[in-house]
Amino acid sequence: MIARQHGLALTVVDCGVNHDFLSEAQPSRPGLIVKKVARGTADSFIGPAMTLAQCHEAICNGYEVVKALPGNVLLLGEMGIGNTSAAALLLARLAELDIADCAGAGAGLDNVGLDRKIRVLSQVLQRHSYAAGPMAGLTAFGGFEIATMVGAVLQAAHERRVVVVDGFIACAAVMVAQALVPHVLGYCVFAHRSGERGHRLMLEHIGANPLLDLGLRVGEGTGAALAWPLLVSVCQLMAEMASFSAAGVAQAKG
Repeated sequence: MIARQHGLALTVVDCGVNHDFLSEAQPSRPGLIVKKVARGTADSFIGPAMTLAQCHEAICNGYEVVKALPGNVLLLGEMGIGNTSAAALLLARLAELDIADCAGAGAGLDNVGLDRKIRVLSQVLQRHSYAAGPMAGLTAFGGFEIATMVGAVLQAAHERRVVVVDGFIACAAVMVAQALVPHVLGYCVFAHRSGERGHRLMLEHIGANPLLDLGLRVGEGTGAALAWPLLVSVCQLMAEMASFSAAGVAQAKG
């Protein structure tokens, strides 16, 4: 709805949903791209969320999606199950923070559920203590959508596109991409600070200042879409507003 309101082209990428959206009877859907690596990642409590080959495949999928998209701006958002956990794990590992400060309520856990989530994620971090770098962390903790967005950010920066980053999970992808190729951050505009506990810490870790702070939970792309008209207005001002000298206004002295 918000994309339609602002004339934004909406593309949905299936990175690993446990469902077939296409069939022989319906071989295509407008706006849908299927880049399914697998039907969901593995359980990171037991082992790595994905193999290194799967991680590379997902990143390459992100490259391919962006290469095929028109325009010079990419608005980045996502939907997933349990991916606030993956984002919190990546933040804790890459920023060397306590998982209790990084993990939040996600889709709406109460305090008891959040305490259990933190205990489980703490065990996951211990199990994957070897996963120190961005690729190792991404492989250990997931998910396919984050890895695909990592590739999308890297490709967009390579093409000098502006990347408008949504909430906690999309920001986690940028954090990983920036750890791999630091200059990508120069192409990113951070749309909003979400209500998820770790997002503030993640933004501080990468030195980002978001445009909006609306108390949105995770975003699913809505924050990026809401920030879009603000960016359009800024570009219009930069292009059309006259300077003092061009407008013939004498500057005060003294």
